[in-house]
Amino acid sequence: MNSISRRQFLAASGLALGSVALAGCGTSASKGGSASDSGAGSAAKTKITFCLDYTPNTNHTGIYVAKEKGYYADEGIDIDIVQPAEDTAEAMIGSGQAQLGVSYQDYIANALASDNPLPIQAVAAIIQHNTSGIMSRKEDGITSAKHMEDHVYDTWNMPVEQATIKDVVEADGGDYSKVKMVSVSTDDEVTSLKNKQFDCVWVYEGWAVQNAIVQDFAYNYFSFISIDDKLDFYTPVLAANNDFCKKSPDVVKAFVRATKKGYEYAVKDPDGAAQILCDAVPELDSKLVRQSQSYLKDQYVADAKSWGVIDKDRWATYFKWLNDNKLVNNQLDVNSGWTMDYLEA
Repeated sequence: MNSISRRQFLAASGLALGSVALAGCGTSASKGGSASDSGAGSAAKTKITFCLDYTPNTNHTGIYVAKEKGYYADEGIDIDIVQPAEDTAEAMIGSGQAQLGVSYQDYIANALASDNPLPIQAVAAIIQHNTSGIMSRKEDGITSAKHMEDHVYDTWNMPVEQATIKDVVEADGGDYSKVKMVSVSTDDEVTSLKNKQFDCVWVYEGWAVQNAIVQDFAYNYFSFISIDDKLDFYTPVLAANNDFCKKSPDVVKAFVRATKKGYEYAVKDPDGAAQILCDAVPELDSKLVRQSQSYLKDQYVADAKSWGVIDKDRWATYFKWLNDNKLVNNQLDVNSGWTMDYLEA
């Protein structure tokens, strides 16, 4: 695996384009289970199907650590990690095919604003701040959003994405109409930039930018939150099915508790955590995983008091921005879609 494409995330979710269809089934996202998860004479455990948002990567390291280290088993949980087969994690969580999984604040917004809202909510922040932005070739001098003028931007043709680009370009004093749009199918932004398929692209700093470093590719990068605080939304989050939360609150608390330990381990021992992820998913590029893990160790908690905390004002600000820009099918309750009831201090 080379890179994680935000295009593929949003194209799959159909953000602001309609309701989310129910998923069929997930595909396995790990190579077997931990020795701590099974064994003769072990007590019966609660089975949890956990759906990733995409293929396994360092956003998910804490999940794999908690599984391998037996943190879930210690809480009486048997976790099965799957990937969405065709639709989204939100569809699987909302339908109850997965009880918990990985989502994003903007995806949850879409699920809630649908004509047929899904029963899904964030129960913890996996990464504390939005670590995405625009990457380009260093030689092109695109050091801020204004410099995207007269350059080719790789779009996935989604209203929320293009509205975000318009927002940051104009906030920087640029003319959005001068940004040239193309749509290129790529799962490796660095290679596509090298081949000059486009000049700039929306990426995650924790993966694509680290991939550029690993490949010794000369790049420029600026983050969205450096331009507009409204864009500091939660990406990604730990999400859960509302009905499951009501039915089994103690199981959700136990799951979040074990997951928190997994991410705290990744903060303290990023190299060890990276090895656990690579062992579970050997097709990953181990050098990139370690580079990415080194970066993310400071992002999982960042300036929050502890892992998982969601700031209500920051959450509401982004939902209001979506409402104001008419990027959701129906107006959102800006305080909906999240809870801290299952995260223990």
